[in-house]
Amino acid sequence: MPANTTAETTPVETDKIWSARALRDLTLVEAALQGHANAYEELVQRYRKPVYYTIFKMVRQADDADDLTSETFAKAFRNLPRFRPEFAFSTWLFRIATNASIDSLRRKRLKTLSLAALSSASDDAEVGWNVSCPDPTPQEAMIRQQRAQAARQVVDQLPAKYARLVRLRYFDELSYEEVATELHLPIGTVKAQLFKARELLLELLQASKQSL
Repeated sequence: MPANTTAETTPVETDKIWSARALRDLTLVEAALQGHANAYEELVQRYRKPVYYTIFKMVRQADDADDLTSETFAKAFRNLPRFRPEFAFSTWLFRIATNASIDSLRRKRLKTLSLAALSSASDDAEVGWNVSCPDPTPQEAMIRQQRAQAARQVVDQLPAKYARLVRLRYFDELSYEEVATELHLPIGTVKAQLFKARELLLELLQASKQSL
């Protein structure tokens, strides 16, 4: 009898351990939906490292993995009202991370394939190189300039410290380490503030769309 009792209680105890974590996640999700910022922070603390390593295994670039990790949490929090509590939050979050990584790899692959297709479209090697030349046409240059100007106008609406971070990281294309050195900040602070800056930019873009 004692042996049977032990065999019956072991799976129940294992289930309680899993459920405790899942229930904590669910509690945090509900608190986040009610507007509690500390709930968002705890969810990030619980899953940032495992999400980062999951993404890094796929993209193999530290900066890309950092950006995609922030993108994953931003997308998850935007879509939090759609989360279905019958599934584990971690499963849902890692699916978002995996999809973001696949999309990123697909975009890079498409760029590479596009250049390869252009360079092999003609038997004349010189024509191929001319087509894939990075110099834009006057019309393309004007469109790029207009887009860049519009992006800078949105960034200018950010608080000064966030605007400077965005300019250094995305306009000047500095690495996280270079931004940290430039601003004399710990790299962890740079990443956290860039995450916040992206959230603010999203809010500004959504507000500008609604006003049109």
